[in-house]
Amino acid sequence: MPKHCVILNPTAGRGAAKSALPEIEAYFAQFGVDYDLILTEFPGQAIGLAHEAGSNGYATVVAVGGDGTVNEVINGLMQASNGGQLTSHLAVLPVGRGNDFSYGMGIPQDLESACKLLVDGQSRLIDIGMVTGGDYPDGRFFGNGVGIGFDTVVGFEAAKLPPFIGGIAGYIIAALKTIFLYYKEPLLRIEIDDEVIEQPCLMVSIMNGCRMGGSFLFAPDALQDDGVLNLCIAGHLTRLQILGLFPKVMKGTQKDHPAIKMPSTQNIQVTALKGKLPVHADGETICEAGQELDIRVLPQKLQLVFE
Repeated sequence: MPKHCVILNPTAGRGAAKSALPEIEAYFAQFGVDYDLILTEFPGQAIGLAHEAGSNGYATVVAVGGDGTVNEVINGLMQASNGGQLTSHLAVLPVGRGNDFSYGMGIPQDLESACKLLVDGQSRLIDIGMVTGGDYPDGRFFGNGVGIGFDTVVGFEAAKLPPFIGGIAGYIIAALKTIFLYYKEPLLRIEIDDEVIEQPCLMVSIMNGCRMGGSFLFAPDALQDDGVLNLCIAGHLTRLQILGLFPKVMKGTQKDHPAIKMPSTQNIQVTALKGKLPVHADGETICEAGQELDIRVLPQKLQLVFE
């Protein structure tokens, strides 16, 4: 049986990944999974580990953690692939807080089923996105999505909350704080394949997956192998309108809201004409106050293990 490189982030899910390790090892023994295990020791380390593993003949690199861990592994595998190596497949064991990438890709959310995929699963090519700008002038890859504006600031605030406040409760508390204390809409110029939009924007979500923030379906119709990114652009909204929009986005029914635009595109350029761009990709900070971004889709670039 081909060997797997398992990269586990012990801090993912505020320690949930480390706590899950005995259970994971028991499932691997039960299913006869042949693997090498590496625990990361600092942020960003999984990029280099995945690059090395992807270049060294492992059948699969398994990201054990949340969306940030998956993002690092994707970046390492894509760097290996772009270097000309025949790189490993990606598998995910979702033990983070949001697990939005795995949810959108149809990966089981329970550990037993996700572990069993390493034996019984298939693989398929999925699209990968790339964002250039901010703190990454040479670009950074993403698997799930890029957030600009409101949801990024909410993420910054959620990270400041005590460890016992997580999940949707943490997001809502952080969102309320952002609504009432911090956020002002920048004036943006958004250039997509066949359209230019200039308007104040509360938020721009550029999605390869369907969900961000653990519960919010910014792109409910997204497909991960169709060669396009799905956008959710929120224009000017009052504080009460923001609160009223939450349930719609959680259900994925925001398309009929007058302040929402949901085009799809292969390429997008975003420029702050007034104000700044706080930006994340898969929950990882791209910049806190950027000015310009270029985002594009790379069609069917990575093999993902799924059901």
